[in-house]
Amino acid sequence: METMRAVTVYRVDYGRKTKEPIGTVLEKRKTERAHNYHDLLRLERRLFALDTADALHIVIDVRHAREAILPERTRDCAAR
Repeated sequence: METMRAVTVYRVDYGRKTKEPIGTVLEKRKTERAHNYHDLLRLERRLFALDTADALHIVIDVRHAREAILPERTRDCAAR
C-alpha cells in the first residue's frame, strides 16, 4: 500500500482577505527534501494559475496536509 500526502491548493484574494480552495495535488515523495515547499508551489502555480499575474494568488498550506492512504490494486475474482 502506498501512502501519499494530499496538499490543498488555494487562490487568495488579498483585497478581501479570503482563501478559496481550488484543488489538490498528491505528493508521492517518501522523504522530505530541501526544497519540497518551493517545488510543490512551482508545480501548483503551473497547474492552477490562469495567467502569470494570477500565479501570485496561488498558495499552498502544507500545515494542513492530510495523509491519504490509497487502496492496493486487487484482482477482480469474478472476471475469471
